[in-house]
Amino acid sequence: MSFIPIVIFPALFILVFLGIPVAFSLIIISVSFGYLILGDLIFLQLYGPILSTSSNFILAAIPLFIFMGTILERTGIALRLFQALQLWVGRWPGGVAIATILMCAVFAAASGVVGAVEIVVGLMAIPAMQKYKYDGSLIAGTICAGGSLGTIIPPSIVVVVYASMAQLSIGQLFAATMLPGLLMVVFFVGYILLRAYLKPQDAPPISKEDNDIPLKTKLLITVKALLPPLILIFAVLGSLLVGAASPTEAAAVGAVGALLLAAAFKELKWKTLKSALAVTVRITSMIMLIVVGGTMFTSVFALSGGGQMVRDFVVSAEFGEVGLILFLLAIVFIAGFVLDWISIVLIFIPIFIPIINAAGINQIWFTVMVMVVIQTSYLTPPMAPSIFYLRSIAPPNLTYKHMYRGVIPFVMIQLLVLIVVAFIPGVATYLPTLLVGL
Repeated sequence: MSFIPIVIFPALFILVFLGIPVAFSLIIISVSFGYLILGDLIFLQLYGPILSTSSNFILAAIPLFIFMGTILERTGIALRLFQALQLWVGRWPGGVAIATILMCAVFAAASGVVGAVEIVVGLMAIPAMQKYKYDGSLIAGTICAGGSLGTIIPPSIVVVVYASMAQLSIGQLFAATMLPGLLMVVFFVGYILLRAYLKPQDAPPISKEDNDIPLKTKLLITVKALLPPLILIFAVLGSLLVGAASPTEAAAVGAVGALLLAAAFKELKWKTLKSALAVTVRITSMIMLIVVGGTMFTSVFALSGGGQMVRDFVVSAEFGEVGLILFLLAIVFIAGFVLDWISIVLIFIPIFIPIINAAGINQIWFTVMVMVVIQTSYLTPPMAPSIFYLRSIAPPNLTYKHMYRGVIPFVMIQLLVLIVVAFIPGVATYLPTLLVGL
């Protein structure tokens, strides 16, 4: 059965291209090729990985983080926050686009779900930017790039799943992604300012009449809109980073805190709660089904000798540390054309980890680079999941041409961040090292 490791990935990609959902494609391939290896015993063999995944305490944080973000969105807290940000940066060149990026960063820190950030903020930001006649490509690029921040800014669900697969500390990984995430936000804002300066017609500022609010009123609006969600975010991440709570406990703090905020704003209604629970169940079910399928797939790949085959190839190729990292990151980037982020993490990370450990490469540093590459593949044509998310909420006058043109500068910025992390590992390792020393 030595042919199985060679054909198992092409077989998976064929099913995905045929339109079969990734979760079911993974399960079909796992059972089919597993049966060729072990016969009827494959069902007993796969029971263990499925049970261990479904009872994984760390993964219990996923629905809690999703619920926290959904409550903040459904109760209007997110809209008030976006309006408050516009009060401060709206008069800048490209101010509404900058407010969109900042809003995406804050909401990413409140939900951790990539697609949710883009859709929630996009529904608010598209009408606001079109009102001031922003260029279509800048609108599309800003929303797609801002939405991608959910990949890297804690408490990213991507990082939670990655930590579970790689047996790494979620707290350390969250700390590791903070500086690269903030760096990306700064670069995004810098690009928007530069473009607005060079082409003022692409991103005009808000008119003085629309932003003529006394400073005292502006401060009051900002405190009421910004302070509560920021306190919640710091409570969740702070308790996790200092070791006061496990990931699941911190997520529970966030979920309960979101409910208390909604109640304080008098927005906690049965209809809202029911809707938030339904969204949480739907997204969690989708993620966990892919987790189960991915666990089955990697188990069958290992049974077929695939892991050893990959390790033998890497040893024989003599890449060296730099060549090995580039090779593995290239695989992740190319896989992003076909697979979503969770499938990439579940399929490839269990294969990569033994190779990375054997090469003596810092896992935290490597993880951050993988996160940036996954985030970049989320934006990169031709597949670009971010564009399909945007298409689902965009008006007809925001075309695919705008979207494909709009994401390219932000892809370049993400690659720049990847280069910074690669050449200055401390960007990824400083905070985790500091936390370990506390």
